[in-house]
Amino acid sequence: MTEMNMIQALNSALDERMNADEDIVIFGEDVGFFGGVFRVTDGLQKKHGAHRIFDAPLAEGGFAAMAFGMGINGLRPVMEIQFADYIFPAYDQIVNEMAKVRHRSGGEFTCPVTIRAPAGGGIRGGHHHSQSPEAQFTHTPGLKVVYCSTPRNAKGLLTSAIESNDPVVFFEPKRCYRGPFYGDPHNVPTWKGHEEADVPEGHYAIPLGQANMVQEGDACTVIAWGTMVHVAQQAIKDCGISCDLIDLQTLVPWDRDAVVNSVKKTGRVVVVHEAPKTSGFGAEMAASIQERCFYHLEVPIERVTGWDTPFPHTTEWDYMPSPSRITEAIMRTQED
Repeated sequence: MTEMNMIQALNSALDERMNADEDIVIFGEDVGFFGGVFRVTDGLQKKHGAHRIFDAPLAEGGFAAMAFGMGINGLRPVMEIQFADYIFPAYDQIVNEMAKVRHRSGGEFTCPVTIRAPAGGGIRGGHHHSQSPEAQFTHTPGLKVVYCSTPRNAKGLLTSAIESNDPVVFFEPKRCYRGPFYGDPHNVPTWKGHEEADVPEGHYAIPLGQANMVQEGDACTVIAWGTMVHVAQQAIKDCGISCDLIDLQTLVPWDRDAVVNSVKKTGRVVVVHEAPKTSGFGAEMAASIQERCFYHLEVPIERVTGWDTPFPHTTEWDYMPSPSRITEAIMRTQED
């Protein structure tokens, strides 16, 4: 084990996979010599060469098409969208080409492309550098969607994403890159000494579709992903109510057994995500839980989310779910 922050863990996963598989190439805006705007690819071009890790132009649709072509011709490209907000110029290539080629070709072609995208708020990025668009990709059959939350699962999930023969949209919570942020803009701890900062060296994979039970309880099931796992954990601590906390980790495919078993035990559910409420992935979670656990539910399912507005710059800490908002939702589930 080595103590790492999330940036170092992601870098470790990329480096290990590039060492093991010469078919892996990495490209995106500023990922080469500069090492990426968040430094995730720092040092990789020098080690693996500019023919395997290189800069792409400000043309996400263009280099997504390039990744698609590489993928169906035997390479395993890892493309970085510098901020998740700018994934939309590449949307057509991702949902209409990458996601459909296996089915369209009757299994003759696969498209092992990993699309890394730093997502979410908390860094004063404003409207165009703070969004969480995961739900827009969970609606597309043929894509896998992952949202890491800690250094350890960042490495394990990214390894599995790169090894997958299907395209994976891999969201990284940039608010957690250097530490587990909670709900206070001044509370910026590092991962130093944090259990999840102990990351295995060498090859380390977490199966896609497997949730992580962060902590166990019996009064409520709290489901979250990305940064919201840490915010929810703080909320549970603040309210003192015994809760299962499930880090979903993979949104497509998601771990139905882990969720259903927990809900059948607690009978109460709070789903937390940073994206807007309307048509967010929390709505799919609520509907699926209702279908499978209706007779076990004691109270209505609660959702704590971002607001249905464009992401604000000056009031982002009011926009994002906070420990107090989650605590209030947990408390409501305890009312008979």
